[in-house]
Amino acid sequence: MGLFSRSKLKIKIQTTKKDGFSGWIKCSGCSELIHANELSQNFNCCPKCNYHYRLSLKQRLELLTDEGSFQELFTELKPIDALGFVDTEPYAKRILEASQKTGRDEAACVGLCTIGGQKVALGVLDFSYMGGSMGSVVGERLTRIVELATELSLAVVIVSASGGARMQESILSLMQMAKTSAALAKHHEAKLPYISILTNPTTGGVTASFATLGDIIMAEPDALIAFAGPRVVEQTLGQKLPPGAQKSEFLLERGMLDCIVKRSELKARLEFFLEFFSGNHRDFAQNDLAKKGVRELKELLRAVYE
Repeated sequence: MGLFSRSKLKIKIQTTKKDGFSGWIKCSGCSELIHANELSQNFNCCPKCNYHYRLSLKQRLELLTDEGSFQELFTELKPIDALGFVDTEPYAKRILEASQKTGRDEAACVGLCTIGGQKVALGVLDFSYMGGSMGSVVGERLTRIVELATELSLAVVIVSASGGARMQESILSLMQMAKTSAALAKHHEAKLPYISILTNPTTGGVTASFATLGDIIMAEPDALIAFAGPRVVEQTLGQKLPPGAQKSEFLLERGMLDCIVKRSELKARLEFFLEFFSGNHRDFAQNDLAKKGVRELKELLRAVYE
């Protein structure tokens, strides 16, 4: 062997690159690097620009309800393929795949809970299940929880995150717009409050029905709220939409929303409105956030009645 020869390589050569999640994410809002742990500790919001990432159903329930208080109802209602609908694949297959993916049987979760100690009827749309789309079961579950709230004299809170009516159910899904609206009209006649919370995105038939019928309509920052998406509107009109159109800040300026609330303050603001409508707001109003809410409510009422 030569003077500089060696019989065994001492350097290990990696022939394949290992793939894996390092925990770092490029923020969709500010493009800064943030760690997944930072998101989870900050209500799934970017700590640098406050970009609101979507919450899962479990996270939403944990955010809004008192611990251990939520009791889900009407789970016996299951979706079926009544029309035998087929697009690129059968609707029955889509239902099965959505259930396997999410561990849920529909996009609507409804039930009774307490929020700040007050009993409330709550409905939450789960965007991970077929884009939170409203089919027959979603409409029926929401209608039943509103009717139960009317019977029990409870406030209703609905959190929307949806692409709209479910096209695979055709006219059956569109009928849910009228049904949910009629149930809310009877709830309103009973002089009971309904608070609607709009998150990103809230579009289509959901926006055109129960989502925008609240006595108080709240939204998270920078949420897309519209009937048709911006691309469809621009193609129809043949012109560009104004900057920020169909976002919650744009709609607040034009009176479609009552307030935009950061996720970190959402439960406290919700508690204030529930206290206010129940007539128990006097002691609660000592809280600084409550005082801010009172001012907003007074300004809202002044704008309506002047």
